[in-house]
Amino acid sequence: MIDRASSDDVMSLDSGMQVGAVIVLERDPGTVESLLAERIRTVPRLRRRLVATPFGCGRPIWVDDTEFDIAKHVHQVVCPDPGDEAALLGIASSLVTRPLPLSSPLWSATLVTGLAENRAALVLVFHHVLSDGIGGLAVLANLVDGAPPTETAAFPAPAPTRRELAADAWLRLPRHFSLPGLQRPSLGARSSLNQPTGPRRQQTMARASVSRLHTAAHRCGGTVNDALLTAVTGALGTVLAKRGENIEELVVSIPVSTRRSTTAAHLGNSTGVMPVALPTGGDHWSRLTRIAAITRSHKKSVTSATPIFRALKAFGVADWFMNHQRMVNTVVTNVHGPDHPMHLGGATITGLIPLSATTGNVTVAFAALSYNDTFTVTVVADPDHVPDLPELTQALEVELDLLGIPASP
Repeated sequence: MIDRASSDDVMSLDSGMQVGAVIVLERDPGTVESLLAERIRTVPRLRRRLVATPFGCGRPIWVDDTEFDIAKHVHQVVCPDPGDEAALLGIASSLVTRPLPLSSPLWSATLVTGLAENRAALVLVFHHVLSDGIGGLAVLANLVDGAPPTETAAFPAPAPTRRELAADAWLRLPRHFSLPGLQRPSLGARSSLNQPTGPRRQQTMARASVSRLHTAAHRCGGTVNDALLTAVTGALGTVLAKRGENIEELVVSIPVSTRRSTTAAHLGNSTGVMPVALPTGGDHWSRLTRIAAITRSHKKSVTSATPIFRALKAFGVADWFMNHQRMVNTVVTNVHGPDHPMHLGGATITGLIPLSATTGNVTVAFAALSYNDTFTVTVVADPDHVPDLPELTQALEVELDLLGIPASP
């Protein structure tokens, strides 16, 4: 079977975005390279590279890398003093923003030792073209201890012939061509959140209890994601007010997966986007109630950004548009992670930290990932345009804490 990149995958490839996660461990798990060398055998794309096809043979395909070498993908560094979370995030941020070579399988794993309390961490980074967040969880499930055995195909498999590629491309052609009905997008508020970003990124974190956020959201007829959006918009509103910008609502782009789960053999991207205008003011309970109602009304209007992006690319203005767009002020992603303890190399995984990067002229974005009852929100920003990132993170923590306090009867 030909493993071909989807149209969503191609858009992710063009964006150049890399994502990942920090797996925090109670101790050094030891020989990570040999452990991963064995376990990635059940995740085909971790030993495949993406290659272009001849003219008329369709989108790029994934082929087994005949020169695959695990040592090129697994590395180890010692965290500088004091070995705290800030130092760990500094390493993770540099890794997720360092471009992976397109000539090899698009992932890396870096074991970070020297953390406080004898802890260690494994920083996994992969190009977004390899998979979306749901697929990333499938990869993680195959790398941790206790993963179910999976039959693996012979490696390396021969690459498909040009005739096979052409036939496959023909079968994948849509039989009816149509342009989806696209609503005119509303513009986000003019604010300092939208500026062309530079190469540097800084990441900070805020945490909350999943169960408490769920209770708060349920009280207002919403979801945990609505609670996250409430905290994010409240924090941004606070920081913008300190900047002298009083903005009543912000347009938030919310990636929405079109699948609930997948397997390590079926990765790739399958997402839509839901840009919504959300309030920044009011008390947190009324704001949560309003946001829950807004997202409910928009869930049927999730659309793919691929047709728009392909049109912009065809006219040669995709990069310009991404660096000047004002349709969204920020991006908020949320992935529901494992709700049970996991182990890697016999070491208990004590935390999962999501990694992402801002693109275009979005100077700050938010990525959330749950593990057990811990809800971790990473704030990623261009530090040259968000010098008040510590204040923003503190405001986010305050908003999350407020939602975790039971409401007065």
